[in-house]
Amino acid sequence: MRRASAVVLNAAACLALAGCSPTEMTKNPEPAPAPKNEQAPDVFRAHLDTSKGVVVIEVHRDWAPRGADHFYSLVKTGFYDGNRFFRYVRNFIVQFGINGDPKVNRLWSNANLPDDPVKQSNATGTVVYATSGPNTRSTQLFINLRNNAALDKQGFAPFGKVVAGMDVVEILYSSYGDMPAMGGQGPDPSKIETQGNDYLANNFARLDYIKKATIE
Repeated sequence: MRRASAVVLNAAACLALAGCSPTEMTKNPEPAPAPKNEQAPDVFRAHLDTSKGVVVIEVHRDWAPRGADHFYSLVKTGFYDGNRFFRYVRNFIVQFGINGDPKVNRLWSNANLPDDPVKQSNATGTVVYATSGPNTRSTQLFINLRNNAALDKQGFAPFGKVVAGMDVVEILYSSYGDMPAMGGQGPDPSKIETQGNDYLANNFARLDYIKKATIE
């Protein structure tokens, strides 16, 4: 049991590390105020037109109001357009949410959200923010590829779920491995933030991506 618990805690730590940006914070100690969030409808759907097909995320504001409002505003401003699915840990999660333009990332770099209480479990297909600790949710998201209910006690609060296209999520490119901070040879999130999609195109050209994200 202890061994299993350690695996879960390490997995949660992976998500936390991927959600932070120490390099960017060092370069931008006083970033400009981030755009304000618009209140989202009680229930809405985000349509992700990806390089492998369409993925539809249904968001329930009552699950996590702050997270839902923030996601709604990010999609409406086009933040996720061109985003790569830069981290795929098989039978665990797939992660995205770093814009390909460093200037856009800097605009949202201080948009950390207060935590929402965890009201829904991290079931297969749920959509959740990555974090670097309490009250640090920003733009990076992950989709649970399995039932990751052990993350519930870690404070990861789902705000939506994939209602169409989970088969698309499961076939996104997954062979680069985990990020360097976790011993892998996959993309480095801090380099994506500072170098944008040029870094990914030159080093991880096979990554799948979001062509366009819209609110239905």
